[in-house]
Amino acid sequence: MHMHEHHSPTEPVEVDASKGYEDSDVRVSGVVVFLTALTIFVVVTAVLCIGIGKVINSQIAKADGPVNKWSHPVDVRNLGNLAPSPRIQQQFQQLADRFPTPRLQNDDGYEEIYEMHQREDLLLEDYSWVNPAEGKVRIPIERAIELTAQRGLPVATSTVADRPLLAEEHKLVVKVPLTNGFARTGYEQDQMAKDEAAKTKE
Repeated sequence: MHMHEHHSPTEPVEVDASKGYEDSDVRVSGVVVFLTALTIFVVVTAVLCIGIGKVINSQIAKADGPVNKWSHPVDVRNLGNLAPSPRIQQQFQQLADRFPTPRLQNDDGYEEIYEMHQREDLLLEDYSWVNPAEGKVRIPIERAIELTAQRGLPVATSTVADRPLLAEEHKLVVKVPLTNGFARTGYEQDQMAKDEAAKTKE
């Protein structure tokens, strides 16, 4: 009479490791089912992607309407890969010339901004003619700063008060005193001093 040993789930199972490998076979059926399901999934996904891409392309083509001078397909595959920059720019320029003006900037404006800064630097840092007939020369900004620091800025000789009055324009005269005399302003004191000086001269 043989007794069967029953092991509880919590008890460790003794494994014979003397052979150095698993003595039970791998379940081939499970691997075959997994690979089959994976293949079916990949095929179905590829078919769906191709179908959705064709639907999207057809909708885009339908929305674009018939091909005309404003919209037409351009094959850019002949531009190649990692070609020299001047050749790419030349080929892109040839493609862009096929479109009527006005055209969008094809360099995001960076080249134009760089050229503008180069022109500004030439004007700011070098000597250049303003009017050769009159002998007027544009000098570098650093030299202009040095001369301004030595000579100072020009001072206006005339003020607004000295200009001739326009038609129906009256010269503003402020009558003093402006306050009640408790605390005279500087303007009041100057005007009162001028009035006193004028009275003494008379």
